[in-house]
Amino acid sequence: MADTGWPGCAKSLKGVILDLCGVLYDSGEGDGVAIPGSIEAVKRLKESDLQLRFCTNETQATREKFVAKLQRLGFGISVSEVFPPAPAAIAVLKERGLRPHLLVHDGLLPEFDAVDKTNPNCVIVGDAAENFSYQNLNEAFRVLIGLEKPVLFSLGQGRYYKETDGLKLDVGVYMKALEYACDLKAEVIGKPSPTFFQSVLSDMGLKPHEALMIGDDLVNDVGGAQHCGMKGVQVRTGKYRPSDERHPAVTADATVDNLAHAVDVILGQRGRGA
Repeated sequence: MADTGWPGCAKSLKGVILDLCGVLYDSGEGDGVAIPGSIEAVKRLKESDLQLRFCTNETQATREKFVAKLQRLGFGISVSEVFPPAPAAIAVLKERGLRPHLLVHDGLLPEFDAVDKTNPNCVIVGDAAENFSYQNLNEAFRVLIGLEKPVLFSLGQGRYYKETDGLKLDVGVYMKALEYACDLKAEVIGKPSPTFFQSVLSDMGLKPHEALMIGDDLVNDVGGAQHCGMKGVQVRTGKYRPSDERHPAVTADATVDNLAHAVDVILGQRGRGA
């Protein structure tokens, strides 16, 4: 019988999904900084027989510019391997005939150039950073409160993330403010949405039990993956906090020091004759 626990489950894996910020690199001034060992770890996964994809809630740049930054940091990653929320959100808008009011980072706006934004009938909120001013939040509130059936999409629901100069508030904080003010529930596009994870698995042609998620966010990366049927491993880099290991609702299948350590274990297990 196959071993379904960590690290034995690595023997039967067919794919690995990685978070980016906090796992491969820490964002910050310029392109940010690669986390020690992560560039080589990604290279080793790519050279293995495992499929590899990158699942991120990054919403401060277009996918092309974001991947270009990762390449400058030294990662051999292509655009087609990276799954951020914005393209998924655009697909939902087209499917449902919605016109968004955008509360997002300036760097993400080009993603929505082809989307009709006149007379908006929904609001999309992403990690807008400095654009999260009172004026801009209030404008989004007014759009929502003025709709007979308000629709709020959030490109993720993270509480905070890590940059090189410390922790920063993430989109989930502002999503909750709009939910509270408008007495509604946001539709999350991005992690931890099962639909978002399933889109990555579908691209890989894998079933949930055949893949493993590695991330620094216990709730959105690990918990979201587990809810979808995957294993979830947390790294002690990025936004990791020691209290995560005592979380009342989510328990990682494993907690490891960093991505390089996780890859050592995964490939080591597979080399034992799985």
